[in-house]
Amino acid sequence: MGLTRAISTILLTFTWACAIGSQIEAQEVPIPQLTPGSARKPAAEPSKPTQPAPPQTVPLTVAKGAPLQVALDQEILVKKVGQPVHARIVEPVYAFDHIVVPVGSEVIGEITKIESLSEGKRTLAVLNADFTPLRKVEVGFHELVLPDGRRFPLHTSVAPGSGQVIDLVTAANEKEKKNAVTDMASKKIKEAKQQAHEQWDNAMKQLKTPGKIRRLERYGEAQLPVHRQYIPAGTVYFAELEDPLDFGSVVMTASMASSLGAELPEGSVVHARLVTPLSSATSHKGQDIEAVLSQPLMDGDRLILPQGSRLKGTVKLAQPARRMKKNGQLRIAFSELVPPDGIEQKIVSTLEGVQAGKGANVKLDSEGGAEATTSKSRYLATAMSIGLATLATGDDAHNGAAGGSGVGGFKLVGIVMGAVARSRAFNTSMGAYGAAVSIYTNFMARGHEVEFPKNTAMQIGVGTRAATATPPTPEAPPAAPSESAALK
Repeated sequence: MGLTRAISTILLTFTWACAIGSQIEAQEVPIPQLTPGSARKPAAEPSKPTQPAPPQTVPLTVAKGAPLQVALDQEILVKKVGQPVHARIVEPVYAFDHIVVPVGSEVIGEITKIESLSEGKRTLAVLNADFTPLRKVEVGFHELVLPDGRRFPLHTSVAPGSGQVIDLVTAANEKEKKNAVTDMASKKIKEAKQQAHEQWDNAMKQLKTPGKIRRLERYGEAQLPVHRQYIPAGTVYFAELEDPLDFGSVVMTASMASSLGAELPEGSVVHARLVTPLSSATSHKGQDIEAVLSQPLMDGDRLILPQGSRLKGTVKLAQPARRMKKNGQLRIAFSELVPPDGIEQKIVSTLEGVQAGKGANVKLDSEGGAEATTSKSRYLATAMSIGLATLATGDDAHNGAAGGSGVGGFKLVGIVMGAVARSRAFNTSMGAYGAAVSIYTNFMARGHEVEFPKNTAMQIGVGTRAATATPPTPEAPPAAPSESAALK
């Protein structure tokens, strides 16, 4: 029993001593301290799956300064400032790759100003037997109505050069006339020009343009000493936006993003608007020019170039009009394409189509050069003047009318003096003067200039510029035969 107690006492003493030693050792080990502002790093969390990037959106905004091409859909009898006018969109308006303002949309406006004539102009008109001369009329547009009924307030200013009836002129293709077989690029260009003509014709069909009888009536009325002033249906204006139009946004798909900036398809034709106004009278060779795409370039369902891409080029030829009815000539070429990403691309281009005033008689050649032409009506006008001059030499009963009508200018003076003088010599002189004026005006005076105002719509054939081929290395001349070979 005593032995058992002794052994228990020894074991308890040993256990107590070990516990005291471990506490002392634990107190001697330093505890790490955190520096101010720091914190312990949290335990690593298990990795999460990567979130896909949010889709990119493209705003559908028609920028400030963009033109709306509108045409009066009915004839207007000019009466007063504030008189309402009604027009239609005749070319679709795009934002990026979407049509936001379709053809046929209504545009509402009013007459904003009627020019007052100076005393000098009014006196000259009266001397020419015109007591109601034409005055310059300005219009403005303040509301856009889309086919779905949505209305947008507009703040616009009509660009210079607006207010005329225009036509779409396309380039002649002499190669197609000479060769029965054409390559794929020529075929695509021809189809693009045909499509442009069809679109323009369809846009004009929505307008109540006058027929031949109405035009003859208006021409006859304009010859009277007192007549009313009309703005004909089909008169085109470029209404530039002073505030942008917002049509929301769209999501850019992966396929859309991948096709942007792709190589230009062969035979591509882009629709563009001229930013730099041009004239054969004032432009010069080497002048920088710029245009902006008014419609996107598509290759099937693939978007190659969005609306808003820019074209840069130069004037290649500018020949002013000269005497003897030598008309002006103008040739331009675009050599750089700048998409919205700003990466320039070298291209070759030809002017395939252009909108020009009906009275300008612009013609495009097979290479896209523009030249003004003279109307064949000058032959008829000159023949009539010569005929009146011949009548003036007839009997005195008709001398007054013939002499006054043959002057070609100051008709009132000619009519009055011819009726009072009743002189064969006077009337013959007046008739001869009128014939001379007609001959000079139609055959000897300065010709017409080629005018492309700002916002002129163009169809431009574009293609990738071919890389310059490296000239082949000239072959070395054959070595002269050695003496031993010659002896053999």
